Amino acid sequence: MQFLLAFIVVGPLVGAVAALLPAPPGLKGKSPDQAVLRHGVTVTGAILVAAIVLALGFDHDHPSKMQATTDISWIPALDVRIHLGIDGISLPLLVLTALLTFLCAVYSYVKMPEGPSPKAFVALLLFLESGTLATFAVLDLLLFFLAFEMVLIPMYFLIARWGGAQRQAAAWKFILYTLLGSVIMLLGLLLIGLNSGTFDMVALATDNGRGLTSSVQVIAVLAIGIGLAVKTPMWPLHSWLPDAHTAAPTVGSVLLAGVLLKMGTYGFVRILLPVTPDGMHTFAPYLAAFAVAGIIYGSLACLALARPGSKGDLKRLIAYSSVGHMGFVLLGIATMTPTGVNGALFANIAHGLITGLLFFLVGAVKDRYGTADLDTLSGATGAALYGRAPRLGGLLAFAAVASLGLPGLAGFWGEMLTLFGAFDPAQGLSRPAFLTFMSIGAFGTLLTAAYMLIVVRRVCMGDKREGPHPIPDIQPYEFAAWTPLAALTVLAGLWPAALLGLTDPAVQKLLAGGKS
Repeated sequence: MQFLLAFIVVGPLVGAVAALLPAPPGLKGKSPDQAVLRHGVTVTGAILVAAIVLALGFDHDHPSKMQATTDISWIPALDVRIHLGIDGISLPLLVLTALLTFLCAVYSYVKMPEGPSPKAFVALLLFLESGTLATFAVLDLLLFFLAFEMVLIPMYFLIARWGGAQRQAAAWKFILYTLLGSVIMLLGLLLIGLNSGTFDMVALATDNGRGLTSSVQVIAVLAIGIGLAVKTPMWPLHSWLPDAHTAAPTVGSVLLAGVLLKMGTYGFVRILLPVTPDGMHTFAPYLAAFAVAGIIYGSLACLALARPGSKGDLKRLIAYSSVGHMGFVLLGIATMTPTGVNGALFANIAHGLITGLLFFLVGAVKDRYGTADLDTLSGATGAALYGRAPRLGGLLAFAAVASLGLPGLAGFWGEMLTLFGAFDPAQGLSRPAFLTFMSIGAFGTLLTAAYMLIVVRRVCMGDKREGPHPIPDIQPYEFAAWTPLAALTVLAGLWPAALLGLTDPAVQKLLAGGKS
């Protein structure tokens, strides 16, 4: 188990270096470009298999216990250690990251985005995977920061070199926002480590803030929270996200929404909730207020983009929907209750599956029609996907209703548990305030349903006879990349206990100060 986790974290990094080396003559085949893309599929596939084996070997009877741990001294003077481990909170995110990266590699093998050499593309994709997996596996504050930063450079280049229109401006906005947030976050992490005498996240969680004064906790939550909120992204620190998503290639958008946004909310749960409980208690009402503002703002922005005549970009609309969905995750964390935090973690996974699928589908629509502009797609009679590409249209409608939180699909449980958590927040938090937040969040679900159904009506319905020539329906490589996400969306919706059974004991332990 120790070796598996170390392989999962380091394997993509080794694969990234290998991708840049000349391919051995026997592996080149007819095309060196295809050989390196095949290398990407092989490495990400091996990491996914390792993650599944790790999940099967995980002790499901004790999900609150750190497992597959490695603990080696790295910088003794600062007591920084190479400390790896997983529990019920990090395991689902680890598997989700491995799955989405593999599906992106499969998709890119056939539909490589336009840009420079595939060598650099595959190397950046694997480097990005390694950083994301490390973020969910490391148990040292400084290692967490390094892993958190490690993903910025590959995502910057994926947007800047393989993106669409306005890609340079979007990439710069992405890197500047996230780097600025990260600098402030580093100061908060150093404040905790130097005041407590350790950077070990397990020891800090067990101490539960007892070694830190209330004022230190408040300053740490403010500093670290800003860095995490930018990555999440929390309103009003979200403005980099729509531009980045609109300009990014399809696989870049899938990974950005599917796993990179989860790094911010994971930091709230793994670091701030257990390590600085007093500071979180102080800021929880403000975090909840920003969260529900994001829910409403994201939904209203989507409604504006979906309105006829607004020239709304479908990728931009899905990006704004992410602001709303991540608002539910932050609201669940702000309740500081097991119900709310479990809801937040469930919503994290559901959002990764559903929004990853949505970006794949929007990318496919853009490839077929040459545009993601809603007015152009709708035209006089609508894009009429139901008539021209019924499987593509049906899957887009499925992803849309999953995103709006239809009962029986994954999107429902996270939002419902988050609202339940806000109904009865942690002791000491203002219940009237959280009841207000709950009501605003519930209203946000109605707005989400409104804009998603408008999108389905405008893109999927219409008169196919008056439209352009028939377009290709779902291709085999698309079917291979999208089916697992659709299947897991249904599975998580029908069997939420599979995920909640992992997260709940670990959340209970975190909130109880390291006691099971």
